[in-house]
Amino acid sequence: MALSDLHIQHLYWRAGFGITRNDLQSIRKKSVDKHVDHLFNQSEYKPLKYNLSQFEVDRKELSKEERKALRKEANQTMIKLNLHWMEHMVATEGVLREKMALFFHDHFAVRLKNPVVCLELLNIIRKHSIGNFGDMLLEISQSPAMIIFLNNQQNKKSHPNENFAREVMELFTLGRDNGYTENDIKEAARAFTGWTIDKQFKFRFNPRVHDTGGKTILGRSGNFKGEDVIQILLEQKQTARYLCEKLLEFLLGVPAEKEDIERCADLLFQNNYDLSVLLRSIFTSDTFYDERYVGAKIKSPTDLLVGLNRQVPIDYKDPKVILQIQRRLNQVLFFPPNVAGWNRGQGWIDSSTLLFRMKLPSLVLNFGVIEWQPDETLSEEMIARLNNQQERLQKRTEKKIQAYPNWERCEKNFAGSSENLDTFLLQTNPVAIDIQSDDDLKTRIIKIMSTPEYQLC
Repeated sequence: MALSDLHIQHLYWRAGFGITRNDLQSIRKKSVDKHVDHLFNQSEYKPLKYNLSQFEVDRKELSKEERKALRKEANQTMIKLNLHWMEHMVATEGVLREKMALFFHDHFAVRLKNPVVCLELLNIIRKHSIGNFGDMLLEISQSPAMIIFLNNQQNKKSHPNENFAREVMELFTLGRDNGYTENDIKEAARAFTGWTIDKQFKFRFNPRVHDTGGKTILGRSGNFKGEDVIQILLEQKQTARYLCEKLLEFLLGVPAEKEDIERCADLLFQNNYDLSVLLRSIFTSDTFYDERYVGAKIKSPTDLLVGLNRQVPIDYKDPKVILQIQRRLNQVLFFPPNVAGWNRGQGWIDSSTLLFRMKLPSLVLNFGVIEWQPDETLSEEMIARLNNQQERLQKRTEKKIQAYPNWERCEKNFAGSSENLDTFLLQTNPVAIDIQSDDDLKTRIIKIMSTPEYQLC
């Protein structure tokens, strides 16, 4: 079955960050299976690399001033990692892996100012994001980032710390109040005692502080260790159900029907948590392309920024501007608001963020200026005055934003386009936009991207 242009764009927005017009033209006649194969074939895993050798030091040997300087550099490096991942999402062909990594970056939310362990965690997520959820769960649970963030290095048989045990059930596997008790958390915490890290920020099991006594967890009794708890959680059908409920809402844009959640949970559970099997099934299903879901998802701030930059290549003289934009839109990568992650869907939008979202295309594509057509009834003096105000505003915004779009590349991408721009750029029904017959491509794109409808995909 060949997909319509609208459905191809739907697939590439939900499994990636949109599609360019040239790419759309080149793959129009492929079947849905071929499209999905292409997404997987392009998403080979390669670790995201960044030079962090300056942090390979024994902090105990540093002076107070040196430790202070190192902390400051760590803070700056976290910003650089943020921008590095954003740039990778804009440039990569492997969009499916990055889009799913974005989902699990939120699912396994960690907030630290340690670039070494944060980059390691991101690469664990990226490695497994379209692979096996069970493997990802265990490796993340033993990652230094998660151990530090949820204080499991403080979890000892003499003084158990329940933070990680609670979150692994409540947020990562079963879901809040779904089949576990406070006693299950206490017993699981005992099993996780001894999971810690060494001076080089590597996972280490310390048997001296591990509780070797018998434990009863979710109706199972034994002398369990942390790995056993992870396996017990994976053996609960509720884990597959909870994950599918979150994943379907992420991919569909709205909460899924119960029967669709159950069908996906059965498939994931029967295939030992193989995410590739689940994703292929979702992307090739009739349900995924139902009109209820097309154009029904509010773009996350990352979707919005990356998608815009993939359509119109932008060079930021000071890339930290991207960080400021993320802050205004309420999604700073590597810095979720809490362990539960970001408020998704409608949570992205309030009166402040919506106005900024609609202004964003003119800010980064035209220095904050939306081209205007003078009213014929205005005097020449008034038109000159308004033009002068526009020029001053443009210069002030240019100095602040310093974003330089590559309109030449963009125009090549849209050269010879027969379809209307609004039909291509919007996933909803085209709206009445004040586009003049003599508007150039740049003006038309900015006007369309500045609509409320462009916030949806």
